[in-house]
Amino acid sequence: MTGGTHQHCGDELCETGLDLYSRALREGHLSSGEVSVAPCLVDLGLLHPAIDDLDRLEPVPPTVALQRLLRSSEDRIADERRRGQRMADVFEPLMRLGRRGLRTEDTPTLRILSSKERTGQAIEEAMAEGRKELLAIQPHDAHVTKRPDILEGAMKRDQDFLDRGARVRALYQHTTRHAPYTRARYEQLTGDVEARTLDEVTERLIVVDRTVAFIPASADRSLALEVRHPALIAYFVNTFDRLWHLATPMHPQAAHQPTLNGITPRQRAIAALLVEGHTDTDIADRLGMNVRTARVHIAKLAATLGSESRAQLGYLIGQSGILDQEA
Repeated sequence: MTGGTHQHCGDELCETGLDLYSRALREGHLSSGEVSVAPCLVDLGLLHPAIDDLDRLEPVPPTVALQRLLRSSEDRIADERRRGQRMADVFEPLMRLGRRGLRTEDTPTLRILSSKERTGQAIEEAMAEGRKELLAIQPHDAHVTKRPDILEGAMKRDQDFLDRGARVRALYQHTTRHAPYTRARYEQLTGDVEARTLDEVTERLIVVDRTVAFIPASADRSLALEVRHPALIAYFVNTFDRLWHLATPMHPQAAHQPTLNGITPRQRAIAALLVEGHTDTDIADRLGMNVRTARVHIAKLAATLGSESRAQLGYLIGQSGILDQEA
């Protein structure tokens, strides 16, 4: 490359520089005059002066040069990510203020919450502003039950909400109705609060005052979606109401689930999933129990129906008519 100005991005190797670097690797060195047409070689650290002759430039091994350039690139990416996070942290409260003060068509109706901490904070803020009603679907979460601090925080948040004259309606799985943390929660809360249970519930859902909802946005619930779109909110509320009418009261007045022909309600729920072809693990996950407990129920169901094999059990379930009976 002769004549003109040598210009390109600082971390790129131009064609002239690549030819010269290849030649330096073959011959072992180049003169500083030869390299003047491609200063990027020195700028990128691909050539360096020899100790005994500063006018002679020797090549850095390609593996060393590549690792150095990759590290530099990774540092720049990390800096940009930190810059982006700083910008997000600055603008998040501003966007929240804008959403409260300007109810226009430009107001975001969907927002990704990037961590469990951010999600918890957003829920607390929504409930702090709420005055009417909280609807919640709470599937079994072993992680939360092992965190007294999370449970205590949720209790305080709910009680503050109730103290403002609001009501709480919550749906759980049947497997949690006798859990110590569930009983303690509703024995301590005072106000207009109701809880019901189902064999299976949807993923977690929280709706505050029918204006804002929170749902998981990832399988591990590390991400959440804040929803303020009226049509989606109406859909969530309708879904909750349908499940609520199908559920069994747990608090304040617990309803007894009857046993029919020796088959418990839990066993009927398991029977329905067995007929659909689900594995023991799938059944345990969907009903909020461990696999060992699920297998105990399956064994009791098989003994009640006189089944000697898994295939026969499915047939006997169909013949028994237990799935046609209503509790």
